[in-house]
Amino acid sequence: MPGTILVVDDNDMNRKLLIDVLTKDGYTVLPARDGAEGVALAIAHTPDLILMDIQMPVMNGLEAGKALRSDPRTKDIRLLALTSYNVLEEKDDFFRTGFDGYLDKPLNLRKARAIIAGCFSGGADHE
Repeated sequence: MPGTILVVDDNDMNRKLLIDVLTKDGYTVLPARDGAEGVALAIAHTPDLILMDIQMPVMNGLEAGKALRSDPRTKDIRLLALTSYNVLEEKDDFFRTGFDGYLDKPLNLRKARAIIAGCFSGGADHE
């Protein structure tokens, strides 16, 4: 059964694409434009999964991830980074920060949908 996904991305087109695809797949989607808004929505709504862009204004994704992991209300929410980073060492920062995995940008929607579905069934967390 689909759950609730918080999509945090400052790029309107990326955010809308994910909202449209995930809504079509039956998920309830909460949108946020930056890390601070994402943290506030996560605390207020406790989604099942958070898709967090890394490079954003106000509060970047790594800072937001740290805030989510340090708060007892959000520390156990599954957290995936949305990233265009191509260097494996940079991706290691996601795991050190508390992210459960990542989705590479530009998104391959078929792979992204499979990874997201896997998060709800205990499957893979990254491409």
